[in-house]
Amino acid sequence: MLALGLAGCSGTSDDKAAENSTVTVFAAASLTESFTALGKQFEAAHDGTTVKFNFAGSSALATQINQGAPADVFASAASKNMADVADAVSPTMFAKNQLVIATAKGNPKKIAGLADLTKADLKVALCAEAVPCGAAAKTALEASGVKLTPVTLEQDVKAALTKVKLGEVDAALVYRTDAKASAADIDAVEFPESAKAINEYPIAVLKNATNATGAQQFVDYVLSADGLKVLSEAGFQAP
Repeated sequence: MLALGLAGCSGTSDDKAAENSTVTVFAAASLTESFTALGKQFEAAHDGTTVKFNFAGSSALATQINQGAPADVFASAASKNMADVADAVSPTMFAKNQLVIATAKGNPKKIAGLADLTKADLKVALCAEAVPCGAAAKTALEASGVKLTPVTLEQDVKAALTKVKLGEVDAALVYRTDAKASAADIDAVEFPESAKAINEYPIAVLKNATNATGAQQFVDYVLSADGLKVLSEAGFQAP
């Protein structure tokens, strides 16, 4: 969560109206690192504005919004979860992401592909199917013909990755971006079937946004050259 108010620039009356205000962003867990960085940059360019984030699984965020949780912007890891939110205004795709196999550092189990995850001595974590990373994993597994029984189903990609970091499982299917952000702790194994399960990330201002002007400004920043640069450096693909 961010609470920084940094020096910024002047602008139109709408810009000034959004200053000294808060923009509340509900974003998929896989956007944690990149959106945190974008939030700091946005605050620096909008004097007095604070960006507050709620990071979680996209399906959980959609449910929270539909139940009335106050949010100005929703950024989902899948179009389906965005479609579940009736208050989303004209969603725009801003990134894509693919899965990798996360293993312990050094890949001690010598995992080379999805088929290796079926070995009897391996413990594997997946995201629950209701979560975008879980839906993508199901698609990739079906494309490969691999039938896998995970020892745990997690509610977001960060939780699945944490299982690997803690040594509670030998591997997990996570996003490439999350693996990159945790490269000091885990190894990432690419697999060809991930190309059949690419997730698209939409972002939208919400109809009931308390700070509609600030919300639109944040969305515009994410879609700007500066915003897309941060996402690209994090490992996201262009939309």
